Amino acid sequence: MSRYNAPLEIHVHGQVALRDDVTFAQLQDALKPIWKYAGARSLTDASGSFYEDEPGIQFETNDHLLQMCWTVEGDDDFRQALDEMCMNLNEVAKTGAAIEVTFYDAEFDEEEGDSETESDEESRDDFVILFVGPDPGSIMQVQRDLLVQDVINLMERHFDGAELGGVVESIDTLFSQRFDELVSSLQLGKPPRGSGGSGGIGHGGGRKPRHLH
Repeated sequence: MSRYNAPLEIHVHGQVALRDDVTFAQLQDALKPIWKYAGARSLTDASGSFYEDEPGIQFETNDHLLQMCWTVEGDDDFRQALDEMCMNLNEVAKTGAAIEVTFYDAEFDEEEGDSETESDEESRDDFVILFVGPDPGSIMQVQRDLLVQDVINLMERHFDGAELGGVVESIDTLFSQRFDELVSSLQLGKPPRGSGGSGGIGHGGGRKPRHLH
């Protein structure tokens, strides 16, 4: 499933709760953009990760969960496969979920390790969070929860957690306003503002770890 001279190692990590009626065949079809990108003929063939110590792509039938801790070799065109996958997962997801994707620049590390070679090129490392869910409200709920967690973790360095209730309320107000705008725009037949079902949030700054177990 490896690609010849692929410049990036791409790690996909997340857990998606699926509807109780979703079958393996439906999940395989939903994930087709990424396993087909990997050069596999089926989800089963692609379920193993590039790294043997990662569990890969798993469908837990008892709990109806999709578990992903999977690395594939590729390039920036993998982003299109991710967008298609997220749109498909919207159709089978039971609740909102976040999927973390790390693009690790293997070529940059090789150049960096060569003490005799100097390169002016910047690393292509990147990290994005994609959101899926059965409806915009469930997606916004996941976005809200992640933002609250990030903000609280940051501000607790300076304030006691009990002092941050107003901050959380302000975040909730912003998301309520966005949701109201979304509902209004849908009722008027206009494209919704803000993030959609597969919207990504980039986290810049620094190199991200290859594995996000």
